[in-house]
Formats: sequence, C-alpha cells, structure tokens
Amino acid sequence: MEPLLVRHALGTYPVYIAPGALADLPEIVAAHCGARAVALITDTTVGRQYEAWESGSNSAWSMGGDRPRPAHEWATRLSVSPGETFKTRDTWASLTDALLDAGFGRDAALIGLGGGVIGDLTGFVAATYQRGIPFVLVPTTLLAMLDASVGGKTGVDTPQGKNLIGAFHPPVAVVADPATLRSLSDAEYRSGLTEAVKHGFITDTGYLAWIEASTTALLARDLATLEVLIRRSVEIKAGVVASDEREAGTRAMLNAGHTVAHALEQVSGYQLLHGEAVGLGLIAECVMAGRAGILPSGADQRIASLLSRLGLPVRVPFRTRAEPIRHAMGRDKKNLAGAIRFAVPLEIGKMGPRNGSWTVGFDESTIDAGLAAIL
Repeated sequence: MEPLLVRHALGTYPVYIAPGALADLPEIVAAHCGARAVALITDTTVGRQYEAWESGSNSAWSMGGDRPRPAHEWATRLSVSPGETFKTRDTWASLTDALLDAGFGRDAALIGLGGGVIGDLTGFVAATYQRGIPFVLVPTTLLAMLDASVGGKTGVDTPQGKNLIGAFHPPVAVVADPATLRSLSDAEYRSGLTEAVKHGFITDTGYLAWIEASTTALLARDLATLEVLIRRSVEIKAGVVASDEREAGTRAMLNAGHTVAHALEQVSGYQLLHGEAVGLGLIAECVMAGRAGILPSGADQRIASLLSRLGLPVRVPFRTRAEPIRHAMGRDKKNLAGAIRFAVPLEIGKMGPRNGSWTVGFDESTIDAGLAAIL
C-alpha cells in the first residue's frame, strides 16, 4: 500500500487505504508506535465484527481467500456502548480510569477501531491521558474514513451541543479498509456518502460529477469504486486541513451544511444520523445561499437529486418546527457576535472567502426559507 500523507503542524501521518488493509494493522502499529503497550478501544458492535474477522467465521469484513488468524495480543481491549449518546465525558472518564487501573503509562498507545464516535473518544483519551500519547485510527464507517480520519479533531458531546469539549490531536497513522464497510447497515453506509458529496460540492465539480455517475457502483459497495472515493475525499480534506489546521479560516468550509445539521441532530436527540443531517443541511443552506444571490439557482435541486439517488432523505424524517432548530443553531461554534453563520462556497466546486470571512450570515427570513425547504 502506498499511503496518502496528511500534513499537520508537527509533521505528517500516513493514511493506508486498500481492501484488506486491516490484516496489516499489527505491523502498522509496530511501525508507528514501536514497542509501546497498546490498548484497543472499540464498541461492542464493532468488537464482535473484529473478533469474527480474526476467527474467519462468517465475517463480512473478510476478503476472498482469507484464513483465520490468531487474535493479536494487544495489551488490553476496552469496549464501550455504541452510538453518539455515549460520546460523553462519562465515557471518556471510564476509559481513562480503565487505563490507569491497568497501569498504562506515558509509553502506551491506543487504537481506535470503529466509527466517528470511537475515533473522537479514542483521540480525546489519547490527547489527555498522561498529557498526550499516540494513537492509530482504524475507521470502520464510511463517514469516519472520509471525515474523522483527517484533521486531528477529537472530543465529546455535552447536553449543550456536539463536540464542545475536545482537543486537536492527530493520529500517528490511519488504516482505512473498504472491506469493513460491508457490515454497515444501508442507512449508516449511505449516510457516509454525504461527506463525499460535500467534498465535491465545496472543492471539485469533477469529483461531484464522478459521484453522480457512480451511484450504482457506490450503492453496491464495489470495493474498487470505494477505494477511489475514499482516496479522493481524503486528498481533498487533507489539502484543506494542511492549510488551516486550527480552523482559523479555510477549514471552516468543511462545515458546509453543518450549521443546520448539528441543530437537526440535537433536536432529534441524536437519532438522526450525522450524514443524513449534513445532507439536509446542504440542501437548506443552498436554498439560503440561492435566495441571497450567492449560489446559482438550482444548486439545491442538484444536491437534493443526488442525495435522493443515494437513498438519503431530502426532508426531515421526524416532526419538528423551525423554531427549535433555529434555537439550536444559536449555539453553533461558527457563530460570531451572536449571529448564526454558515459555510457556503463561492460557487459549486470553489471555496473562497467573502469580504475576508469564510462564513456568511443570513437574515431571518432567508434562514426560514432554507429550513422550510426541508421541513
């Protein structure tokens, strides 16, 4: 495997992308963590898949010709309950307490095996344990491969909102094996495709067109097509992050759709999948930008059409009103001086600042029009 290199303030880290890459995890961990004692952190659902893959017994993750392999002797394995509702300070405390009880010191390392929740939790534990230890990220959802694998953002949720407590702490390596995506539910898998749509929408019209032309292969989870998708999205995000690691400017554009999305997630009690929420956010924010004359007419229809073809919702799938969504948007981290801000590209496929700012504000009627389009 020839890895992609992600640059950050302190250096680089490799992202290994290939079907079957999971088999090389012990060697990759040894190469990047040396002889450190390693704790594998996962959730109960992914943990069962990993154990089935190790044993070779009816694993959706296995490649053709795979044989059972002995379970790797990580120093310890820690498991948490799955789901966004468990990405909390309490879970972070339970993991750090388990490491302390097991006698892990500053010469330890972590592996985060799972989706975005496990990646964020493991990274935050790594960032804060003994004032910082290395970790290897092994994303097993499409969204985590395209998004959480790049950028070094870690954190936990609070009752006041998502990711309001966290740290920037890049992994030392990422292992993205498209074969692990075979075990995802249709909803979870399709949710991840939204991130690729967003990448094309903000930076690369050619990539967006390729996704539009590849919907059949993508929905079939064709491994070769997925490898292309993951590699291109990682390239895009890595390029943006390298230019603005701490979200001082350019990186804000990666939050396209997220002002509305984070609010929808909160209003739904985190029952709405992140990618579903981002897709709805992209549609709503395109409507706002079109109404304000920023994006051309029809941008929202193009995005909605593609999301619909990928099996994603284009209307909020639960009963709510605009008012609680607006209230939740008022807590967004991008807001300035109490005004709600949105990350909107200059045009489809082109990022850039407007009047020196990478986010824009809209008046109340424009915001209401955007929300009405998805309610």
